[in-house]
Amino acid sequence: MSIKYAAKLGTALFSLALLTSPALAHPPIPDRPADVEKSAFEADRADILAMAGNFKVRFDMQESTPWAADYEPRERKISGGHEVVKIVEDSGTKIVLQHLLVVDMGEKDFIVKHWRQDWEYQPEKILAYSDRNRWEYQPISEKRRNGRWSQTVYQVDDSPRYAGLGEWETQGGVRRWRSSWTWRPLARRDAVRNPVYDRYYAINRHSPMPNGWIHFQDNTKMGMVDGKLVPIVQEYVLNTYTKFDGYNVQAAEDYWTKTKDYWAEVRKTWDAAFASNNGVTVEEEAETGTVISAELLEMGTKIAEDEMDAAAATKKARALITKATKPGAVQSAQNGVRSSNY
Repeated sequence: MSIKYAAKLGTALFSLALLTSPALAHPPIPDRPADVEKSAFEADRADILAMAGNFKVRFDMQESTPWAADYEPRERKISGGHEVVKIVEDSGTKIVLQHLLVVDMGEKDFIVKHWRQDWEYQPEKILAYSDRNRWEYQPISEKRRNGRWSQTVYQVDDSPRYAGLGEWETQGGVRRWRSSWTWRPLARRDAVRNPVYDRYYAINRHSPMPNGWIHFQDNTKMGMVDGKLVPIVQEYVLNTYTKFDGYNVQAAEDYWTKTKDYWAEVRKTWDAAFASNNGVTVEEEAETGTVISAELLEMGTKIAEDEMDAAAATKKARALITKATKPGAVQSAQNGVRSSNY
């Protein structure tokens, strides 16, 4: 089966995907007694909060099954690093975790403000990836959100990446949260290669383990062929976070102390853009994610190194986000592959 012929196979899959929103991915959770509900809620919170800490991270990525006969899966790629995961907010039903990547540069460690994950209990809506450069709010019915948590993942500049709805459960003695089917833009590792696929249709799983936690991704890489969205190849990604303090954790702590107020204002500005447009449209590029990502990150670094005033950086960040998210700001939503950094 050629990639062109795969269009016929993919049409049915894509049509089903469009009809199956994240809210409809799982049947409703039956009503539970109040004490059981409270116990489940507290167990869920404990598992989410346990994702915070200092970790050694291993990223294991493997393209496996080609869905088009003339596609050759890429070789397995393994990489790693060190991350500090901070609890930015915990209001009971909402938990915000910020990842900070510590990069050993020899004489000095460099901090990359990495991805962010927001967990919300029984959300009324989620900010889901809609199409290239576009994220939209999707309502979640009361029946579907009952007992479930959403996970919304944001890119390094706090622009959105993807969102899913799922239930924390125990199966075979293993605790896990399994997302609904979720659309995602390409990660930078793929986008910079200009591949034949341009987005992922995926299920994400998170599980605590005795010395950390794992994030497993089951990614169907999708691409446009003859005007139709079709599956190209399957990919499995296992990200393992193992508790570890043997690196310069203090560098991440210092960075966050100096920049957390700046990034709080960045988040507020993005939130305002989401609220005013029922989501957001913002142009992306393969190398950096959003077209304003590099500048927003650079200002954070300058604040951390006492090279820029936080108030001035905040003012400029607000202007950048406002301009980039105005209706009509995206030059061509279908012109080339767009991506994110994670």
